[in-house]
Amino acid sequence: MITTVISDFGGVLTTPLVQSFMAFQDETGISMEALGGAMQRIAERDGENPLFELERGRMTEGAFLDRIAAELETELGHRPELHRFRDIYFEALQPNEPMVDLMAELRDAGYRMGLLTNNVREWEPLWRSMMPVDEVFELVVDSAFVGCRKPEREIYEITLERLGTTARSCLFVDDVEVNCDGARSLGIQAVHFRDNDQAIGEIRGLLAERT
Repeated sequence: MITTVISDFGGVLTTPLVQSFMAFQDETGISMEALGGAMQRIAERDGENPLFELERGRMTEGAFLDRIAAELETELGHRPELHRFRDIYFEALQPNEPMVDLMAELRDAGYRMGLLTNNVREWEPLWRSMMPVDEVFELVVDSAFVGCRKPEREIYEITLERLGTTARSCLFVDDVEVNCDGARSLGIQAVHFRDNDQAIGEIRGLLAERT
């Protein structure tokens, strides 16, 4: 019996994250491919992707942007200014109202609600202000504050422990397939969010089956 629904934040409860990266590209001329390539080169050289360290709370936002700017300098021929990344990103990010409404509906129907997000410590006030997070979700697990990130097993275990529930009683929703696979490896039922109609239909279907 599913008693608990755990949702991702960005890309599920918001508009697609790619739109925010495209807005950054449009304003700065720095493409998603260039950003990804810079992070990959740093990972190959240093043994860890700086984005993952940022999301684990082991690197500040400022240090992350400095490392990316330094890496891009060689490729671009100049050191890019990245300090407005956060502002551009959030200006383009909007609540995904149908999914937010569904989560509130499930809370009102008696389901326990959790939010599990890979995020940036300095961004917490910004994303929490986008919607009534604490009204809908009884628990928020933010990677930047627990030192691990999806799809690492530990972050799902932390979420289950703090909810005081079992994997089999949970349904997890995320827009990244590998994060869904991480949940499934613990026995959590997962829905890979691709669009509202698909995800809402799958969620409702699974909850109807598992009651």
